[in-house]
Amino acid sequence: MATKSKKKAIWAWTMYDWGNSAFATTIMAAVLPVYYSSVAASNLPAHQATANWGFTCSIAALIVAVISPLLGAVADFKGAKKKFMAFFVFLGVTATALLYFVKTGDWKLASALYIFGNIGFAGSLVFYDALLPHITTPKEIDQVSSRGFAMGYIGGGLLLAINLAMIMMLPNFFPDMDPTLMSRLSFVSVAIWWLVFTIPAMRYISEPQRKIMKEEAGMNPVQVSFRRLAVTFKDIHNFRDLFLFLLAFFLYTNGIGTIITMSTIYGTEIGIGQTTLIGTLLMVQFVAAPFAIAFGWLAKKIGTKTSIYISLLVYTLIAIGGYFMSTAWHFWALGFAVATVQGGSQALSRSLIGRMMPKSKSAEFYGFFSVFEKFSSIAGPALFGLVSTLMGESRLSIVSLVIFFILGIYVLSRVNVERGIKVAEEDEKALISANE
Repeated sequence: MATKSKKKAIWAWTMYDWGNSAFATTIMAAVLPVYYSSVAASNLPAHQATANWGFTCSIAALIVAVISPLLGAVADFKGAKKKFMAFFVFLGVTATALLYFVKTGDWKLASALYIFGNIGFAGSLVFYDALLPHITTPKEIDQVSSRGFAMGYIGGGLLLAINLAMIMMLPNFFPDMDPTLMSRLSFVSVAIWWLVFTIPAMRYISEPQRKIMKEEAGMNPVQVSFRRLAVTFKDIHNFRDLFLFLLAFFLYTNGIGTIITMSTIYGTEIGIGQTTLIGTLLMVQFVAAPFAIAFGWLAKKIGTKTSIYISLLVYTLIAIGGYFMSTAWHFWALGFAVATVQGGSQALSRSLIGRMMPKSKSAEFYGFFSVFEKFSSIAGPALFGLVSTLMGESRLSIVSLVIFFILGIYVLSRVNVERGIKVAEEDEKALISANE
């Protein structure tokens, strides 16, 4: 790939993160959960509305976790990573735009659309991530992945700021306005934002070359996908370091994800005001961007694995500090600490797995990565809730997350990155020679 076209492909790849992150901020984290509780499910008891939202999120995550490896194997076989990515973008964008029609009492419609939207969002990321090893080199992959996360934080944070301004300020100037209109328009804005910033990726990133085994000739894509998954599981011992890393990732992401998803409700429980909660959420988006890039630079200097260690040690201190949190400035300080490591830990995890997988199986292995990522949203919140229930309050719940970081660090220490990279390169060479 020529230098100019390579730079354009990398830029286009990072712009997709800029675009799709609006779904993560406005739809998943900030606006839709509140709208679901206060409008769509306002005809239900408060605890039932919360429970229904939890079930909705779990169903969406489970569906994506189940189908991701299968879809990844099909995309690798057909040489159709971009086509699959485009399909899931279209699904997610359409479902997100249709949230505009959700009004009072329409919680079933809201749940259905969110499930389809989340499937589109998470499904597209499997193939988006799978393109990463094809647009860059092993030496640059940490920096490119970090740049993508940085762009995602800025893009998602910028649209969230605009949407919050719309929702909180415009009704003051137009008192006769439908009070739900600005929230519903914010859903449409996410769909447009996401779609527009997908265009560069579709235009400037080339579809990776298709590589198939001779024995797969004449098979249909579904047959091949199951065959490849069976071969991968059969040869799992050959990818020992890759799967050890996936296990480490599963462990420490349980802690990271729980801090992210439970921080707002934990802050509310201990009396932190809404202004501080929203303000901290926005602050994290913009502070995380430069620190994500900084971690890409740090990985180049001291190594990817060591940089992940540092991020996990910071998260351990955050979990301990959460026990002592009692005032607004504590929440701001811990939010800032999260921002310093959130993007870096995620970006370097994504790039490290990209270096330890055969390029021709990138969608398949990123499908497995998605499985571990989705199932990591189960154990952490469950432990948080169990400890909270047993103790009658949540201070020890936040400290309990330390176990995930300690176990994650231990398993990560067993990963031999250089050996994992060598195995991936040998597997790729074997596939190429088998088809010559």
